[in-house]
Amino acid sequence: MKTRVDCRQLDAQDPLRPLRELFSLPDGVIYLDGNSLGALPKTAPARLAEVVTREWGQGLVRSWNSTSWFTLPQRLGDKIAQLIGADPGEVVVTDSTSINLFKVLSAALTMAAQDTPNRKRVLSERSNFPTDLYIAQALCQERGFELQLVEPGDLSASLTKEVAVLLLTHVNYRTGAMHDMAAMTAAAHAAGALTVWDLAHSAGAVPVELKRAQADFAVGCGYKYLNGGPGAPAFVWVNPRHAERFWQPLAGWWGHAAPFEFSADYRPAAGINRYLCGTQPVLSMVALECGLDIFAAAQTLGGMAALRTKSLALTDLFIELVEQRCAGDALALATPRAHAQRGSQVCLQWQPVSADGSTAFAVMQALIARGVIGDFRAGDGNLQQDILRFGCTPLYLGFEDVWRAVEHLKQVLDSGEWKRPEFNQKHAVT
Repeated sequence: MKTRVDCRQLDAQDPLRPLRELFSLPDGVIYLDGNSLGALPKTAPARLAEVVTREWGQGLVRSWNSTSWFTLPQRLGDKIAQLIGADPGEVVVTDSTSINLFKVLSAALTMAAQDTPNRKRVLSERSNFPTDLYIAQALCQERGFELQLVEPGDLSASLTKEVAVLLLTHVNYRTGAMHDMAAMTAAAHAAGALTVWDLAHSAGAVPVELKRAQADFAVGCGYKYLNGGPGAPAFVWVNPRHAERFWQPLAGWWGHAAPFEFSADYRPAAGINRYLCGTQPVLSMVALECGLDIFAAAQTLGGMAALRTKSLALTDLFIELVEQRCAGDALALATPRAHAQRGSQVCLQWQPVSADGSTAFAVMQALIARGVIGDFRAGDGNLQQDILRFGCTPLYLGFEDVWRAVEHLKQVLDSGEWKRPEFNQKHAVT
């Protein structure tokens, strides 16, 4: 069993350790929720203040050109492209993940209606993130398609001649299970279907190779592992072989070929730029750029390959310590053990041991009161158990942090403090 001294030695030997100093992390907090909201880059407050006071305050409208606000979607898109296996000029940062998913799924359904008009089904997994399923439901109703939801193990067998689009989240938000993108894309293409990938729990956490996998469309968010701040803009990628085929459905002026012509007729911009819509949120984009610039620093220390190596070591350690130190408690591992099937989080299923209504929610609230911030996902009372979810962000999480977090978990479980009434107040959701 790894001791606290062992973990300190791992931290001392960690080549990525200097990256932790680039973040503002509160004293006394072990932050294990970067898969929901990344930590604050230290450069962000001063950079935002500069934009507000100098670029906006002094430059006023001139700053759209003089400080290149207008090209932020492309500039940030190129930085994200390096993390997801895309080329420069293929990604733009814009809008939210849900809106971008609406754009690309709409485009995919338009392509399917033209190329394979007899295919009227969108296939996804039942445990996909709800907003993805809501967007798919709405578009299927509008376009006369059917949404089919299956278990992950049934996806390949469900790729029948009726399927037009396979819609998947690369890393599952509840369990941390990761799909083989290349294999699933190849299976979809062999069946005559297009692929749409949600990278919300992948980008910045695991290596992604969109072009190598020959994926068709992808979206992702900026506020999780990319550390762009609450509500940070999302990003969108379209394989260049599709980018010129159709207008996306939200034909706003920023996606126009010549937006400052102010013509009454829409002409789509070339390539990925047509996936822009309205005026971009400059302050949010500036904050996101601060997060993305940390990955440039990480590149000098080994880049995504080094981050992935550390992520797997952190999650291996978390699993090992929980199973050794919390054995016999009402916990079961929900995250796959195999490295190729795991994202950058550890999820523990909770099996209630009492009839008093106490749940994993209370356990997480007790941990948060101790300064260990993870999060909770409710089960459905049938097929899914409650989940304790711990994100292991290798940019700033250390091995001793993991040891201390599991020690707190053990103490919470052993003492029964999670049963205290204040930890069962459901309004205190994180």
